[in-house]
Amino acid sequence: LPTPIPWSLTQPVTPDLLVSPSSQDGDLGSECPEDRGNWTGRLDFLLSCIGYCVGLGNVWRFPYRAYTNGGGAFLVPYFIMLAICGIPIFFMELSLGQFSSLGPLAVWKISPLFKGVGMGTILIVSLVAIYYNMIIAYVLFYLFASLTSDLPWQHCGNWWNTDLCLDHHVIKAGNNTLPVNISNTVSPSEEYWSRYVLHIQGSSGIGDPGRIRWNLCLCLLLSWTIVYLCILKGVKSSGKVVYFTATFPYLILVMLLIRGVTLEGAWKGIQFYLTPQFDHLLSSKVWIEAALQIFYSLGVGFGGLLTFASYNTFHQNIYRDTFIVTLGNAITSILAGFAIFSVLGYMSQELGVPVNQVAKAGPGLAFVVYPQAMTMLPLSPFWSFLFFFMLLTLGLDSQFAFMETIVTAVTDEFPYYLRPKKASFSAVICIALFLMGLILTTEGGMYWLVLLDDYSAGFGLMVVVITTCLVVTRVYGMKRFCRDIHMMLGFKPGPYFRACWMILSPATMMALLVYNIVKYQPSEYGNYRFPTWAEVLGILMGVLSCLMIPMGMVVAVLQEEGTLWERVQQASRPAMDWGPSLEENRTGVYVASLAGSQSPKPLMVHMRKYGGITSYENTAIEVDHEMEEDDEEESM
Repeated sequence: LPTPIPWSLTQPVTPDLLVSPSSQDGDLGSECPEDRGNWTGRLDFLLSCIGYCVGLGNVWRFPYRAYTNGGGAFLVPYFIMLAICGIPIFFMELSLGQFSSLGPLAVWKISPLFKGVGMGTILIVSLVAIYYNMIIAYVLFYLFASLTSDLPWQHCGNWWNTDLCLDHHVIKAGNNTLPVNISNTVSPSEEYWSRYVLHIQGSSGIGDPGRIRWNLCLCLLLSWTIVYLCILKGVKSSGKVVYFTATFPYLILVMLLIRGVTLEGAWKGIQFYLTPQFDHLLSSKVWIEAALQIFYSLGVGFGGLLTFASYNTFHQNIYRDTFIVTLGNAITSILAGFAIFSVLGYMSQELGVPVNQVAKAGPGLAFVVYPQAMTMLPLSPFWSFLFFFMLLTLGLDSQFAFMETIVTAVTDEFPYYLRPKKASFSAVICIALFLMGLILTTEGGMYWLVLLDDYSAGFGLMVVVITTCLVVTRVYGMKRFCRDIHMMLGFKPGPYFRACWMILSPATMMALLVYNIVKYQPSEYGNYRFPTWAEVLGILMGVLSCLMIPMGMVVAVLQEEGTLWERVQQASRPAMDWGPSLEENRTGVYVASLAGSQSPKPLMVHMRKYGGITSYENTAIEVDHEMEEDDEEESM
């Protein structure tokens, strides 16, 4: 009888180098950091990016910016700025994240001298995450308040109302027999927001926060709990939640749009929103506003895009995804404008005032004007609930991205200690940010929220994006960066992307930065002007994120050896282990540069494993040839 072959010998043997650290047994596994993980489904990444980019700003900032900057004519600078600094920087961030599979701090292995840029990003994102979740808490408050048969901001006569309160239902019932002067009156929804929800009359200003509003505090706790539960398992859990939070707002938006355009007077609002005033295009302010809208709406510079892309497989087609997300985001903004302005047109007809008197931006639109418009509709609690549920889903997936960015950045820096404890570490971050946000739940909390909103992600964020752009194209090198993308996607970026990265995007960002500094205006909330110390505090918030860059440089230079210039040169070169995270994707200059690398030719292992050469191996061979030719040219 033939001797039976042991079962273990019949199994295909995977070369050691292809086994991920987390799947190895014995001592070696304990020395390697736990696996980072990847998206579990093909659409996870795309929907997460859409959810991250399509946020509250699309609903409450874009429509207002459009109508104040030339209506339909605003779309011209909007799409030009999208092409110049939106799409190229978006693609650059995704490429950096996917190529290295690293978060916004560790990705600076590309040039350790500039690691401070990553630290600046984390500071900005942390400040934004604190106040963004407070806005979600306000949305939750209104969501629960909508679960009644009569909306609480529908009529005057409540304990929080003043003598100035004027109920539009009363005007309608009176058939306008008496001329009513509404210029010195306040709507019930405005008093509900300022006097009941915020209870702002309990605070004399930013230096006197007053007592904590416990109902707002509980809403903030609930919003942090929801965010924590959704990011508990990193992208594996948040990647599934976005299937709902990124798609459901579109369903509600379409419902609100259909309801809006069928209202009497809706056309008046839409006309107001879209009538092109081409003379506005001669003003530099309109172009700057368009660039700002693109900049904040796409969320470039916050590290969210880089973080999401770092969980992709190495050959994911991010080129296609870039155009889907950026154009989808622009179309959503325009659609939201129709939904908002059709209702504002109806409201202006009901109140008998021009549309520009009811149109507002920011929290004023979401928590005052739109809720007031809802009270004029039949089934008002139902429409109110839908509107705030849409805002909740829009806000949550942007918040997931901010939290994922912070957690990923720190765990990638300390993978041995933090990756196995990622859930506990996420909890610590959420609790810390919740405690820091408690001041926003006080009676004067709105003043602090305005301060954070105005300064946390202002010029600091622009400095971060400009520096990133310049480091990648000038220090790391455009040729090298394009070669990395070729390795990853199988083709090099065309002249459009190269021209934008080299000149157009940084130049536009510089113009934005200069404009922001020259046209600086102190913060205000309604008629309240912020004191000087609050302004200084705000400016320091922005300056601190910029100061991270020189601080990081000092640390990087001190870690090198030699003269000062030699140290600077060494620190600006990519780290030894910079490149694709998996050995099988490392070709050319990246071969065998990983710690513990067991093979100088991962390509050969790849060919043995898959029994042939795929299109990506072809690309790898091409890139290798190119590099050899470049080296020969340099040596000659």
